[in-house]
Amino acid sequence: MIDERKHIMSDSVSEIKQGEPIITFSHVTKIYTLYKNSREQFVALFHNSKKYTRHKALEDVSFQINKGESVAIIGKNGAGKSTVLKMITGVCYPTEGEIHVKGRVSALLELTAGFSADMTGRENIYFKGYVLGLRDEEIKQIEKNVIEFADLGEYIDQPVRTYSSGMRVRLGFAININTNPDILVIDEALSVGDAQFKKKCKDKIHELIEKKITVLYVSHNRDIQDFCEKCIYLQKGKVIYEGSMEDTLEKFPEFGKS
Repeated sequence: MIDERKHIMSDSVSEIKQGEPIITFSHVTKIYTLYKNSREQFVALFHNSKKYTRHKALEDVSFQINKGESVAIIGKNGAGKSTVLKMITGVCYPTEGEIHVKGRVSALLELTAGFSADMTGRENIYFKGYVLGLRDEEIKQIEKNVIEFADLGEYIDQPVRTYSSGMRVRLGFAININTNPDILVIDEALSVGDAQFKKKCKDKIHELIEKKITVLYVSHNRDIQDFCEKCIYLQKGKVIYEGSMEDTLEKFPEFGKS
């Protein structure tokens, strides 16, 4: 059984000063149990099945991210980047080690996940707001900003099932980016949408960085240097380098070229 106490999240961030730790990974290892198919996974719930393999997604990972830093997490596919983000957002927990996260986390990961198709866009602002832990008064404060940012016109009061995939992305991004997070997590979120919307998104992220919101950005592209000052390089589940963005690009010139 996973000990969820190994992942400690706190809503209290007011006492943390700029430059002090807001995210800490301490000797974190994550092992996934993989089954050949759903049937074998189901059988394993009731019997001590040995028909599985174990995949070590992270191995003895330690790092510290301070309040107000903008940090890129880079590496090839399978390096462990997504697992790190899932742990920071509380989607999964470490097999070994401890994680401490302080403050409200907003994740630009699966932007269209969690919508109710039969609810209108406006209703989904409240629905997703509740899921993110916001209270009624907090959602009311950001509602106008979300609607203006998404720029869906009269569709904001139409059921989400009538939206195109692009419209859902716009709404998802608008909600998550306007929740006043302490930590903003971005995973290739800017690879979707038209050029004008991408620019609006990038401008908003720059605005949050200027406000000293802690930003974590995962990308395969060098566009991260436009946002991030620090870099954590993962390879096969391990941290192989941690330093400034400038030093990382100099040390690993091949990054972002594939």
